[in-house]
Order: sequence, then C-alpha cells, then structure tokens
Amino acid sequence: MTNRSSSNTLFEIEPQLVNPKATDNANRLMSYLCDSFGKRMLIGQQIGVLSAPELEVLHEATGKYPALGGFDMMNYSLSRVSRGAECQDTDKAIQWWNDGGIVTFCWHWNAPTDLIDQPPDRTWGSGFYTNASTFDLAKALADPLSEGYQLILNDIDAISSELQRLEEAGVPVLWRPLHEACGGWFWWGAKGPGPCIDLWKLMYERMTNHHKLNHLIWVWNGQHPDWYPGDPFVDIIGEDIYPPAHDYSSQVERFQSALSYTTTKKIVALTENGVLPDPDNMLKDDALWAWNCTWHGSFTSVVKADRDVYNEEFTELKQLLKLYHHPFTVTRDELPNLKTYPLKTHP
Repeated sequence: MTNRSSSNTLFEIEPQLVNPKATDNANRLMSYLCDSFGKRMLIGQQIGVLSAPELEVLHEATGKYPALGGFDMMNYSLSRVSRGAECQDTDKAIQWWNDGGIVTFCWHWNAPTDLIDQPPDRTWGSGFYTNASTFDLAKALADPLSEGYQLILNDIDAISSELQRLEEAGVPVLWRPLHEACGGWFWWGAKGPGPCIDLWKLMYERMTNHHKLNHLIWVWNGQHPDWYPGDPFVDIIGEDIYPPAHDYSSQVERFQSALSYTTTKKIVALTENGVLPDPDNMLKDDALWAWNCTWHGSFTSVVKADRDVYNEEFTELKQLLKLYHHPFTVTRDELPNLKTYPLKTHP
C-alpha cells in the first residue's frame, strides 16, 4: 500500500541495530520494521498477567490475530518470585513466535527490596510503583559495592536468564524496559532522569556485554527528551497513550514529539494504547506509528455470562473491525516469514 508519506525521508531508516553483534533474526525483524515504517502499521496486543484471554477474544471478534504479541517479565522479578509469583510469559512468547507472530516484552520491575507491603494499594504486588516501595535508585547506583546495587544486578541477571531462553529459541525481542519513566509513578523514574539513564545504560551493558544477549531490539519509552539515554543505546522510540473512550484520533502531536527526542531518525511506535487510533486519521495526519500495542484487561475484554468477550467500552467493535481489516494495518496472517526475511547488508 502507498500513501502520501511513502516518499518522505522521515520514514527511510537504515536497519542498523545498536548492538553490532545482533543475531540474524533480530536484524531480519529490524529490516522488516524499517521496510514497513510509514507504509503499514502492525497491530499489537498485550496479554494479561494472571489470565490472558485477549488474543482469543480478538480472534473471535475479528477472525484475525494481531501481528505483535505483548508480554511482561513482571512475575520473574525476584522480589515477586520470593513471594510465590509464577509466570509463563517466556513460554507463551516462544509459542507466539513459532505461530508466526512478533514478540515484545516490557518489565514491570518490582523493586528489588524495601517493599512497603501495606494493603490495599501498596502491597508487594504493586511493588513496581513508587508509592509501594522506599527503594532509592540513586543511592543504590551511587555505590557499586552496596547491597542495593547488587540486588539490581541480581534482578537484571534473573530477567536475562529468561531472555536467554528466548534467544536460544530463535526469538527476536522488542525489549521495552523502564517504560514511562518520566511520569515518576514507577520507582525507576522516581529520582529523576539521571539515575534512570544510568540504570538503562547499566542494563544495556549487563545484558549485551556480560550476558551476551544479541537478540534484543532496544525500545526506549521514557516519553521526555531529558530522559533519553542516547542514540548508541536506543533502536526504537515508543509512546504510551491512553485517550478518552472512543477517541480515535491519530495522536499526531505525540508522534511528532517522539520524533523530536533525537536528531537521529528512529522508528516510532505506539507501544501502549487504550483506545485504538483510526488508520484513516493516521494516514491523513502522517502519524504513521510502526505498531500499536493495546493494553490488556478491560481495554479489550470483559466477562459476560461466564465467558470472555470483546469489550466496546473503549473501542467500539465497528472500529476494531475497521482496524483489523484496513489495508494500512498488518495482522499475523499477513506477516512474512521473519525467520527467512532478507537481511540488509551494511557498508
């Protein structure tokens, strides 16, 4: 499909990952994303943590699966595991890839220690929120010999073990840690941009150089230029947007803001959304997000008569069907074989 932006150099991006040792499958996925950017938008969906009806609910409603599945490393956080949390998202992601889908992971990182653990809204289960922990990121990072610093490394190592399983299965991952940092509602953003940027770089170094994870495409989602860790550490820029119910605007202002975070051309994605944007509005406004990823729960499904069905509270069914069957969007059945997608050569 063509549109009036097809010749816009804004969307002409070289598929050069920041990790020079990136796996072939990671490079193939990046090549596809670069080839598609400005021409098609991949439809994505985040699954729930305790229950995950979203993908099947969408298939029942539209006859299609989204191209991109969203998963979460949350319950692999050590302070959750120690309290009995379980997670199968790594296995689900491997299956999703083998079924022909693209995988993205975020990490609602439970604070490594100092959880307040007071009900109703400051329990350990909410330990990624600033108000549920007294963990001081700036203090921990200031002393590499401190317990807090070591606990940070322990958590990164635990998540790296799960990511390694994905690499061994050949799965490239759109990796989106430390999301929405500038909001301050997560502990990794509570001490301002400096410590958060330092944590991003520490995680990048630990995962890339120490654990030698080469299948990650690094998606930065800090949402403010002051929090940008620098082009050598970022492959793709993401924005999380939750408009009012039935607001199908393109979110062009946020798209343009994301483009301004760096002078280097980067792919821009709608990494979380509640309401779905209208593809015609996106095309009209040149707000051509590389993909979207609708959040789980009530943004997608609701239980009626003891079964999960599509929920029209945020996006009406007719709008969902428009998106899933629009020539600008890509569903899983329309994806190429990303295990054999042509690799681009670089000078």
